[in-house]
Amino acid sequence: MKIFKFGGASINSIERIQHVARIIQRYKGEKLLIVFSAMGKVTNELEKVATAFYSGNQAEALALFYQIKETHLELALQLTKQPINELSNIFTEVEWLLHDKPVRDYDYYYDQIVCSGELLSTAIISEYLNTANCKNQWLDVRDILRTDDNFREANIDWDFTHQKVTEIISPLFENTDIIITQGFIGATDENESTTLGREGSDYSAAIFANMLNAESQTIWKDVEGVMNADPKLFPAAQIIDALSYLEVIEMAYYGAQVIHPKTIKPLQNKAIPLLVKCFLHPDLPGTIISNQPTHQLPPIIVIKEKQVLMQVSSRDFSFVEDDLVAKLHTLLLENKIRPNLSQNGAISLLCCMDDQPEKIEKLALAASELFDVQVEKDCSLLTIRHYNEAIIQQLTEGREQLLSQKTKQTIQVLLKALSINGDD
Repeated sequence: MKIFKFGGASINSIERIQHVARIIQRYKGEKLLIVFSAMGKVTNELEKVATAFYSGNQAEALALFYQIKETHLELALQLTKQPINELSNIFTEVEWLLHDKPVRDYDYYYDQIVCSGELLSTAIISEYLNTANCKNQWLDVRDILRTDDNFREANIDWDFTHQKVTEIISPLFENTDIIITQGFIGATDENESTTLGREGSDYSAAIFANMLNAESQTIWKDVEGVMNADPKLFPAAQIIDALSYLEVIEMAYYGAQVIHPKTIKPLQNKAIPLLVKCFLHPDLPGTIISNQPTHQLPPIIVIKEKQVLMQVSSRDFSFVEDDLVAKLHTLLLENKIRPNLSQNGAISLLCCMDDQPEKIEKLALAASELFDVQVEKDCSLLTIRHYNEAIIQQLTEGREQLLSQKTKQTIQVLLKALSINGDD
């Protein structure tokens, strides 16, 4: 039993979908559970639909969704030469919601709308594979993966999900070698769609790997393996052949986009190796992530753009001590914001966070009732694991440093308007 996960870049055109089919056919006779993301930039387009709907622009939301609908229908027809019944059900599910008016929080509607991307992509790919003599069973993951109602960052009900895996998925493998399902999404016990956080498809695959005691999990990407930096920013970035679970957890925590932060734990618990391979060059070895320790790693560079620095200060110049800090952390929890970097001073506390405008504004308003609040946007957070002084100087020289923290293995620096060229 192997678990595969294909991301949006691997299925963003007819040619790439056909290429993915050829990769799958290389494993003929093996049991595969394959998790797919939405195609290309469809998740981004669906986010625009959700934003328009929640803003009261119903006509705009319907028009945007109509474009997504037509694109998928055209792609399905080109690939399969016949209508796919499941698509109509998915379209209807979203359109029914869009004809209503929002009465709940944005995150709820986000999940109900955005989840359709994965459902659409898998319905099309499953049907195409069947027509290409690659027989498979399509599965709506919402019937399996139970979560709480923490929309956009849902938590897994492991016991219920494991029960459904045993009841539904295991028997399916008695009649088919391939199961196609969705990443990133689940459902509550009231059948409301949820999402697991951006890039959550990797996590979905890891959940199945854990519960099915898989031999391995493979994430198929458009890069040759895990690299020590983003090659779009750093042309000299190099592939890392092997990494430990611990190192990847650290990389993910600091914002590396290769592996979702929650992906590793389900694999580590059962010592299931994670392979990161290139779907464009499937014969390349890629990167293997396992329990084996790794040594002499190159500097690993992670850059998070669109960061905001919030400074909260006591109004009477009293120390920012436990009580005030606790109040701020309560506000962060209530607004579902996790600081990427924070630092206490005598009378102030600095927090670096992802710039989510609606959440940041709400947090700043609430905090201003207790503190003096200053917000600085257009920042970038630079993290270097296994740093040396030369790489620190290269990446920060001549740039305004707003905040920095340094440990034996990791340095983080928040910079104003960072624009890094790897050739600097």
